[in-house]
Amino acid sequence: MARFTALLSILFLITALQGSAQFADSLQLEVGTVATYASKQYQPLWLIANKFGTMADRKSDLSTHFSVSNVHRFSSSKKNESTTKPCYISYGASVYNNNHFNETFLPGAYLKTGYKKLEFRAGRFLETTGEMNADVSTGSLGISGNALPIPKIGFAFTNYVPVPFTKGWVQIRGQISHGWFGNDRYMKDAFYHEKIFYMQLGKKKFKLYGGVQHFVEWGGRRGNMQLEKSWKGFLDVLLVKASDDGSVGTSTNGILPNRPGDQRGLVEAGFKFDAKSVLIHGYQQTLFETGRDVDIRNDSRLIGLQVGSKKSASIFQNITAEFLFTKNMLDFVEIRDRQSFYNNGFYKTGWEYKDNIIGTPMFINRVRGSKYFSSITPYNWDAPNNTILSNTNIINNRVVDFHLGLLLRFSKVLDSKTMITYTNNYGTYNTSSPFVPNKKQLYTMQQFRYKAPLPGLIITAAIGIDAGDLSDNTGFLLGVKKQFNHLTKTKAKSNM
Repeated sequence: MARFTALLSILFLITALQGSAQFADSLQLEVGTVATYASKQYQPLWLIANKFGTMADRKSDLSTHFSVSNVHRFSSSKKNESTTKPCYISYGASVYNNNHFNETFLPGAYLKTGYKKLEFRAGRFLETTGEMNADVSTGSLGISGNALPIPKIGFAFTNYVPVPFTKGWVQIRGQISHGWFGNDRYMKDAFYHEKIFYMQLGKKKFKLYGGVQHFVEWGGRRGNMQLEKSWKGFLDVLLVKASDDGSVGTSTNGILPNRPGDQRGLVEAGFKFDAKSVLIHGYQQTLFETGRDVDIRNDSRLIGLQVGSKKSASIFQNITAEFLFTKNMLDFVEIRDRQSFYNNGFYKTGWEYKDNIIGTPMFINRVRGSKYFSSITPYNWDAPNNTILSNTNIINNRVVDFHLGLLLRFSKVLDSKTMITYTNNYGTYNTSSPFVPNKKQLYTMQQFRYKAPLPGLIITAAIGIDAGDLSDNTGFLLGVKKQFNHLTKTKAKSNM
């Protein structure tokens, strides 16, 4: 929290130290509240999933928030000239209160500054990884928006930029960040590392793209054990270099130790077709957690097709169909070397942050699984080491899912979102798993959003219905929020 206090102080100081430059300001304020109620002691999946950890998973709750953001765009100082230069500074913060008024937290507190498409960012901000429309997808296998954002600092190309001497036919984008996982996990004070690189070919109607997302939890401490957190350790993680970080032992008979930390990622490939009235986008993501997973035999993947309308007046705005398959779980690898997706033998929390899975919410961790099975209890990460078993925090990562997402716009003031997901869940390779035999489940949600006559006032209503072997649950959501937008062009006075 001290980091966020310092960051917020910087945000407020920026406006006081703008100097004599001229800015085009875009101030946005938002205040709102969301009420939820369910027939069970927890909510249907799509009423809480992929909402950046801002919804409490309990029978009834009230989630209230306030957010503020601003963008300063540097403009020409010449008279009668309004050309906006490609430099900007943006900052913002959002505060939420939920869990029967017992929890107050910041899902957003950030500072960004950029030139054209190159951006430096610091803090906690809402972000997903992958090329799909996250609003109607089940979510990226990397960062889906299911968990609270991890605080980080780094650089990013926010969109594709052309590679020189290719006449625009080759474009690239990417980002690299360093972050902090905090103490609410098995390894305390562990670092977060991400790097993402994508390349796109084509500049007309048809484009092909491919990319890699790589994530690492590294360093950290547990009791008297402190893992490598030096500059050398960072370079080993950055370069995916085998090394001894204190957890995997030293070289024996010339055999190098494992790569440091808990490493995972995905390979994505797809196409985009810009037709006359629609945008067609096909994509696939393939999971990997070791180098051996990058193999043509690895069939653990998310496949999707999205069709989006280019006409705002069209009723059908976006139709998304997805298929997720991870049932085989790298069965071409020897059992002793086989990975359990999102789990780890040493970093026992796995791909989770603040009790929510960071990647696809189609996998189930112990926190969510405890709602379905009385035999499952969430781990206390401060408990003795021998009470927390390796590779067991994610209890369901072998799944077969079929998903349909639909965005409709009935008028300028009324739209809707539909989510229908059928899943077949096989648990993990643990034979004592409560998913033996496999469990079939249907997750659905129907949402309507209405823009009231009062400017900036938006009312949202939704019903979620889950049915199947895991849960029969019905939930309702009613939310209201007011947005305030203010555009100004001012010349700041210097106090220097």
